[in-house]
Amino acid sequence: DDCVIYRMGPNSWMVVHGSGTGHEELTKAAMGRDVSVRFDDNLHDLSLQGPLAVDYLAEYVPGIRDLPYFHHTQTQLFGAPVMISRTGYTGERGYEIFCRGQDAGMIWDRIVAEGKDMGIIPTRFTTLDMLRVESYLLFYPYDNSQMYPFENEGPGDTLWELGLDFTVSPGKTGFRGAEEHYRLKGKERFKIFGILFDGKEVPAEGAEVFKDGAKVGVVTCAMYSPLKDQTMAIARLAVDCAEQGVRLEVTGEKGMLGGMAHTMPFDDPKKLKRTAKG
Repeated sequence: DDCVIYRMGPNSWMVVHGSGTGHEELTKAAMGRDVSVRFDDNLHDLSLQGPLAVDYLAEYVPGIRDLPYFHHTQTQLFGAPVMISRTGYTGERGYEIFCRGQDAGMIWDRIVAEGKDMGIIPTRFTTLDMLRVESYLLFYPYDNSQMYPFENEGPGDTLWELGLDFTVSPGKTGFRGAEEHYRLKGKERFKIFGILFDGKEVPAEGAEVFKDGAKVGVVTCAMYSPLKDQTMAIARLAVDCAEQGVRLEVTGEKGMLGGMAHTMPFDDPKKLKRTAKG
């Protein structure tokens, strides 16, 4: 699963997980320990993303411009109690609004109505796919071996393979899986990497990737980016192909598509958008 963990107090945490088995795993991990896991079915999360999100919220939430990236604040919006965090699944400057179920419809309707002249509109998962490819945001299980299994092994990818090793502080020990994490460094079976295409045709999810006629990987998510005016993809590639500039071919609807291996993120590699101040 993927998740964000919010520290609410000295001994209180809120875990917001994705489409995997986060709740089940937390419940199992809590057994026999001095901790309780409470499921809140009345908590809703509305995501307001993009460079103008802060301008809209600033009319109602004092100090919102000073909220740092990946921080949160307890406040009110339209008279309703909310928690607003500077997080999101877009690679843009954005905010998530956590509210009670009975307030969610009112908050949604008001943002959409009042924000119309600013260009605020409802979006769908297709939009998130576009943004996540540009910004190198993985989506469990759609980029993982649960979706694209190994021939002779069960599912499970390492942080080294997914490019997520930055989530473990260098030299950190004593966490669950620590020995395996360090043992598997340098033993990657594949690498998550980008592909930048020569033309604008978008390959399908699961399209096979070839180098010199040999299969070397699979596309997990591809899209045409109006922002960059290029077609790009997240892919699982053989380790020796996951290097900038390596020429590749991908199966397309009408034939092979040319492209090259490309580092990610494709857009805003220094994350200046999402971490902007003021």
